[in-house]
Amino acid sequence: MSLAIELADVSFAYRDGPDVLRDVDLRIAAGEFVAIAGPNGGGKTTLVRLVLGLARPARGSARLFGEPAAGFSRRRELAYLPQRARLTVDAPATVREVVTAGRLPAGPLVRRLRVRDRAAVAEAIDRVGLTALADRRLAHLSGGQQQRAFIAKALAAEPTLIALDEPTAGVDAEAQEALAAMLERLHADLGVTILYVSHEFGAVERFVERLVLVRGGIVFDGRPRDLPGLWHDPSHTHA
Repeated sequence: MSLAIELADVSFAYRDGPDVLRDVDLRIAAGEFVAIAGPNGGGKTTLVRLVLGLARPARGSARLFGEPAAGFSRRRELAYLPQRARLTVDAPATVREVVTAGRLPAGPLVRRLRVRDRAAVAEAIDRVGLTALADRRLAHLSGGQQQRAFIAKALAAEPTLIALDEPTAGVDAEAQEALAAMLERLHADLGVTILYVSHEFGAVERFVERLVLVRGGIVFDGRPRDLPGLWHDPSHTHA
């Protein structure tokens, strides 16, 4: 089994505050589709930042595809959609322009787009179902469509790992279901490792292979259907 992520005895605190995460052990194989859930403030985003090498453990070690996460040498292979990724309301960028920016990790910061770049952008837009809206300004799209555009931007870099932090925040239930189904298709087609971070994982629950529940540490790690019944109650918010 090839490991994408390995956290061993990891703890983390901000400045001199209490531990946000404590004694975390986590292994995720390359190609897994994993939901990371838990209450707001429980440490979900911090966990992902440690995984991606954007933060360093106070104790323990974090490895990414066999390398120390903080010094990972192939960062172009990582795609991260942070919480509430968005442009300013007045930004004139179109879907195609936003997705094209995702090709920057694949080469020099200033260069003319190559045929391969244009093909990767077009394919990413098509995969998220926005081809007909490719030249529409992002600000004129719905919340769900905007999230699709940002996911396409991540895909344009042709990553081996995609981390999405609260990708369905602020979108309606129908859009949440559509985004979850789209991610499942991407996982099946591309075989990339996907981390889906949310305090509400109901939309993606039936698609993911594994759920990691975080509350200051990992309190559950397994198949979603094996989680205690409260989390499967439709009236419960999974908070």
